[in-house]
Amino acid sequence: MNATQVDDADERILRTSPLRKLLGRPELGSVVGAVAVFVFFAFFADSFLRAASLSTVLYAASTIGIMAVPVALLMIGGEFDLSAGVMVTSAALVSSMFSYQMTANVWVGVGVSLLVTLAIGAFNGFMLTRTKLPSFIITLGTFLMLTGLNLGFTKLIDGTVSTKSIADMEGFPSARDVFASTITVGGVGFKVTILWWLALVAVASWILLRTRAGNWIFAVGGNQDAARAVGVPVTRTKIGLYMGVGFGAWISGQHLLFSYDVVQSGEGVGNELIYIIAAVIGGCLITGGYGSAVGSAVGAFIFGMTSKGIVFAEWNPDWFKFFLGAMLLLATLLNAWVRKRAEATA
Repeated sequence: MNATQVDDADERILRTSPLRKLLGRPELGSVVGAVAVFVFFAFFADSFLRAASLSTVLYAASTIGIMAVPVALLMIGGEFDLSAGVMVTSAALVSSMFSYQMTANVWVGVGVSLLVTLAIGAFNGFMLTRTKLPSFIITLGTFLMLTGLNLGFTKLIDGTVSTKSIADMEGFPSARDVFASTITVGGVGFKVTILWWLALVAVASWILLRTRAGNWIFAVGGNQDAARAVGVPVTRTKIGLYMGVGFGAWISGQHLLFSYDVVQSGEGVGNELIYIIAAVIGGCLITGGYGSAVGSAVGAFIFGMTSKGIVFAEWNPDWFKFFLGAMLLLATLLNAWVRKRAEATA
């Protein structure tokens, strides 16, 4: 073995330093950004550090984070979903209208809604893999179809743009406990959506980092053709990722329904961009193959802090979209810089 071979062998057995591991984490930039946003509003908003305010911030973050997690996994897999926002409304409408029209226990409607949203996700994945069209075109078509179906079916069945109240139907209290209850800790109320959000982050992180499916997701996002060449089930992986978005939409839809017991058919339009923004702020690349579930959670937390911090600081909320856009650009630049530093020290 010559000197070059010895050097190569030594390089391979060298352990990665903690600094290199830290710089290589996709969510590092978003964590730095989250700390900066937290300190900023802690200084400019007197009520920001109160326990009740933290509860409000976490709730706002969880309503975005529940969808940002599966959207982040989908983006790591190299695709995105423009129908995610209206799919949440579709999930709520199916639960409400099926239960009301069939005079069934609301849990029956909840179950039917789960099947429908999973089917929509499978449809997106199937159309993507069969037609080879960009996910932008496929999911834009689904977005438009669901927007029309949400409004058309609601007006056809209920005669108006909103559903009938199901608050007095059997099963509503238990369903509300699961999807829209408030848990009191130390005299402060925390919405159950926070638990759903944290559970999804934990499961998604386990899938990405500890399972073969996680390797498949990174592989198809990095290079789909190369992944297929080494035996990765690309079609099954992408369909599964879209069904994951459907599952997140189902959870969010049930929370929407059981929080207010009625649903407006026009809700959800535009929220898909918020989910994508949270994932991108959290370190996911639009080109795929890079990102984390934890990063999406941090991105959603930044969104929650900004949306509520502006209110606590008593600023004009009209500026919210400006701050959100600025954060998106800054986070993307910071993530790119961190990634280059990680590659330079690798």
